[in-house]
Formats: sequence, structure tokens, C-alpha cells
Amino acid sequence: MEEKLRFVFEYERDEQTMAELCAGFGICRDTGYAWLRRYRQHGVSGLLDLNRASHRHPNQTSAGIEAAVLELRQAHMRWGPRKLKRILERDHPVRQWPAASTIGAMVKRAGLVIARKKRRRTEPYTHPLAHANESNRVWCADFKGWFKAGDGVRVDPLTISDAWSRYLLRCQAVEKTDTERVRAIFEAAFREHGMPEAIRTDNGAPFASPAIGGLSRLAVWWIKLGIVPERIEAGHPEQNGRHERMHRSLKQEVERAQDWRTQQRELDRFRHDFNQVRPHEALGMQTPAAVYETSPRPYPARIPEMEYPDGMLVRTVKNHGGFGWKKHDVFLTEVLRGERVGLQPVDDQLYTVYFAHVPLALFDTRTRKTYRLPTPKRAKTTRSLSGANAPENEKQKLPDKEKMSEMCPV
Repeated sequence: MEEKLRFVFEYERDEQTMAELCAGFGICRDTGYAWLRRYRQHGVSGLLDLNRASHRHPNQTSAGIEAAVLELRQAHMRWGPRKLKRILERDHPVRQWPAASTIGAMVKRAGLVIARKKRRRTEPYTHPLAHANESNRVWCADFKGWFKAGDGVRVDPLTISDAWSRYLLRCQAVEKTDTERVRAIFEAAFREHGMPEAIRTDNGAPFASPAIGGLSRLAVWWIKLGIVPERIEAGHPEQNGRHERMHRSLKQEVERAQDWRTQQRELDRFRHDFNQVRPHEALGMQTPAAVYETSPRPYPARIPEMEYPDGMLVRTVKNHGGFGWKKHDVFLTEVLRGERVGLQPVDDQLYTVYFAHVPLALFDTRTRKTYRLPTPKRAKTTRSLSGANAPENEKQKLPDKEKMSEMCPV
């Protein structure tokens, strides 16, 4: 602004030509004449920078359309942009409505959207799900959605079933869905029925966590026992379909009781009927108890320490979640505190960090940092068919184990 005023004053002194004056100020003559014209018309205010934004946007949505969108959104706060667009097109087919993305921007700009809290995602499980072709090959576990008993006490039923025989191993309400209580129930099941080869769960706590490898303290315990903790893909409950189908029966047949103890008796009754009384079409109209066999792998009296091959470097994870490397601490995860991990050399700089047989991370000796392993997409598996919707030649045949369709993933 000061330079513009000085330019005008220098020109008014009439000591230099316009060409000389513009050259001295580093501007072209058209700019110089424009400054003089605006100064003579509007005074000092004419030298202010003007807004160069367009006065008209040909793609701008009209105020009437935006008002209609916001009015419909306020009437249906849980409808998304695509639903809003579809309703507007149905009710007013003559008008030209904007794209769903534009409608979403309008709603967000008007403050009618509450941003969701960002969830910490569990690292995906990339190995193929095991085939349930015999008892104790795969156990399934989950929490049936919580509800309140008649006295207002929260009830969280933890269910554990054998995928092959559908045998309901546990159906027990827990006071809190933490690792200690869930581990106690699994330990009792292991002592009674032996141990499975794999346990399939979803990605929620306490079965999994956002820690590296998706590990939780419960999963670490399973691995030390020689059990593979399988996790279904997020948003795909059908990969644990047999267990989910049992949950539907539980919801239909178990009535809400007046207190926690009475509710547990109701769950015990359902478990007895499900295992001993109710025949299953997928089992050739036999009961789960008739085909289930206990596992030949007993629960050990003492959990053995992790052993690694001679070619691996062994480190113990400290309480803060790191292990030592040449007088430096390298953070891995607090979930493994107190556990031994193995470092398998990849080249002169990189190591693969293992817990038991499970690869967890890459360790870079140059940066002294651990990095998550690349997560290739899990190979797709074919759903087994059973029931009335299956072709006649692909229905499951039981009780012969050799003739069972494989559970992959349902």
C-alpha cells in the first residue's frame, strides 16, 4: 500500500515519464495507469487489493436445493447422503439434485454430522482359517450380546463351542469381560475337555487387541499352550457362522430372568438341551453330545517356556514392552512383557521377530525400530453348504468324519 501511494505521489510531481516511473517500481504501464485511475476515482481506498473471487459459480448449488436437503436431513438425522438423494429424487423427480458426495458436504458444512471417534483397528489375521473336520480341531468363542436381568444387573454370556460337532462347551455369564475372568472359564474347559488345535474369535477384547500382530494377553496364553488363535475378518461374522447360528437359538430360547443366578440357570438349561436333547440336521439328526469326543491333548500342569531354534537370537521382553539390543531398548509390545521372543536374521540389517511360531514384526538394526509385517490379503475360502439351500450332492453327511464337509470358513 505504501509503495502504491509513493508511486502516485511520484507521478503527481511530474518529474518522470510513466515508462520511467513504472520501470523504477518494477511494474508494467497498464498497472500504473490502473492505480492512477482507481486513486482518482476512490482515493486511498481505491488502492486496496480487490477480491478476485468469481461473483458467480456456474456449478454452485442453489439455496433452495440446499435448504431442501438440510430440511430432510433434520427430519431424518440417521439417513446418509445416498438415502437423502434417493428420497429427494423420488419426491421431486423434476428437479436436478446434486451428487451424494455434494449432499454429504452440505450436511457436514451445516454441522449436522457428528464425526465418529476413530477406532484403533486390530491387525488383520492373514492365515487361512482351519478346517473343522473333527472334534477339537477348531473351537469357536464369542460373547452373546449383553443384556440386563430383571434386577438391572448386566449379563454377558461367554459361549464356547466345538465347530465340528456343535457341542456347546461353555455358556456362562461373566461379571466383566476381562482377561482374568475369561481365562478362568477357558482353563476350566481345557481341564474338562482337553485343548483344541485352534480357537476362532472376532477381533474384540479380550480375544485380540490393537497391539502388534493383534495379540492380547489371552492370545499369548493360548499360543504358549500350542493353540492357534484365529480371528475372523472384521465385519464378516459369517466366518464364524455355526457359532452365530447357535447364538440365534440362544436368543430365541433363553428368557430374561429376575437376577444373575437365575439367569445362569437358564443358560445352563439351554446348554443341556442344545447338547443332549436337540437333534441337529447337520449332524444327521444326532445331538452334539453323541458325536463330540474329548481332546487327546490334556491341559498341562505347567506351561512350558518358549523354545527357539539355535539359529535365532532370543530376547526377553521387559515390563515396558521392549527388548535389549546392544545397550539400547527396542519397543515391541507391552502384551509380551516377560515373554521370550526369537529374532530370525533376514539379511545383515533386518530380523524377523517371532513369538513361538508366530512372526510378529520386522526389526531394523540400523534404526533400532520394529515395523509391522506386510499384511497380504487372506486367501478366500469356500463356504461349506448345508441344509435345504445346498445342492443335494454337496450336503454334509454325518456322522462319518471322513464325509464331513470342511468348515471353511462357516
